[in-house]
Amino acid sequence: MTLENLRQKIVNLVSNYIFYGWIILLIAAVGIFVSGPGQSHTFSVFISPISKDLNLSATAISSAYGLATLVAALGLPMVGRLVDMHGARRVMGTVVVLLGFACIAFGFAPGLIWLAFGFGALRFLAQGSLMLNCTNIISHWFSRKRGVAMGLMLLGFAVSMALHPPACQWLIEQVGWRQAWFWLGVSTWLLMLPLILILLHNAPEALNLHPDGIKAELTSDDADVGKHSAEFGFTLNEALKTSTFYIVGAGLCTLSMLVTSLHFFQVPIFEHQGLSPVIAAWMFPLSAIVAVITQPFVGRSLDKYPTPRVFLVALATLFGSLVSMAFVSDLLTALVYAIIFGLNNAFNITLFGYMWPRYFGRKHIGSIQGTGQMIGVVGASLGPLPLGIAFDLFEDYQFMLLTLAGLPIVAGVLTQFLKDPTSAQKDNVS
Repeated sequence: MTLENLRQKIVNLVSNYIFYGWIILLIAAVGIFVSGPGQSHTFSVFISPISKDLNLSATAISSAYGLATLVAALGLPMVGRLVDMHGARRVMGTVVVLLGFACIAFGFAPGLIWLAFGFGALRFLAQGSLMLNCTNIISHWFSRKRGVAMGLMLLGFAVSMALHPPACQWLIEQVGWRQAWFWLGVSTWLLMLPLILILLHNAPEALNLHPDGIKAELTSDDADVGKHSAEFGFTLNEALKTSTFYIVGAGLCTLSMLVTSLHFFQVPIFEHQGLSPVIAAWMFPLSAIVAVITQPFVGRSLDKYPTPRVFLVALATLFGSLVSMAFVSDLLTALVYAIIFGLNNAFNITLFGYMWPRYFGRKHIGSIQGTGQMIGVVGASLGPLPLGIAFDLFEDYQFMLLTLAGLPIVAGVLTQFLKDPTSAQKDNVS
């Protein structure tokens, strides 16, 4: 039996019981988890051992991280175009193979330059390309239930937050930070490659299925036909001509920038404010538990309530995270921060997958998500710099945390001017 025959047989067997999109959702959730080696919550536990081993300052590491992330972001629109041309399955398989090698190579870093290249490769492949592919494929398999599906898929991120920091802390203590990266690379291949080869399919239409498991085609009387059809969607150039693209981009860039800064400096900030690195590392799992509990409700709220309103709530939780982090001083205040930050993460990662197909359709979503992901990663590249500079200059984080808290307020105001551009395009088409 050929691999393709095996793949089709599995689809037929599963489809007798459930919509195959739920299998796709599980694969995408594992993919989000596997992106953990390129996420800031994983890097956070490596900052101190890398700094001591390579004799680098917080500003040097955060600058290398930021600059590398910024350069890596520039390649994401190309990845989006490749997904539109070749499908997520082929691109995702290539990304996962390269990500495993990037993890292993990162452990050999002898100095700042190699470290910067390693940051760039890991951010481009994991936080950028792999997450882009996962959200893209969910955008095709789910439409009316897209918010719920994104929320469930992105539980993989919450599980990564829960497992990667303490697991990496344990690995560092057992085998050192360099060998820890070897095992991260191997686990990437073992977890993801079999799923991609055997179970992953690009879109439901290729299997004579429809998004959400709907049996019949949508009719022309469906008011939302433009949002559900695989044949409808803005091109990237058309999207760039709308105010909606820039408002969504500004809001997501703000979320990405500040959430990254909090992830990246959580352990150093806690240590500076009197808590142990162990407690700091274990606040990640607490935030992850909160995200796991709340993420399905966040996804449901996106399907049920006006998008600008949900976006505003997300930015409000970001404001609360920054302010509560500024006043962490003991276990109780750390717990308060971790709970608020967990809710913020539930909003943040769900919105990144949801917003672009919500406003611009499916047909060219790879190109649009690629550019949108680039905007988010640019924000992430800038995030750690203010806090790193503030600490090196003033040996304190609090003032900068409170200053940065003004950004989500501005972004929240902008989101209330969001307009749905799909109606205007449908009018032009007709």
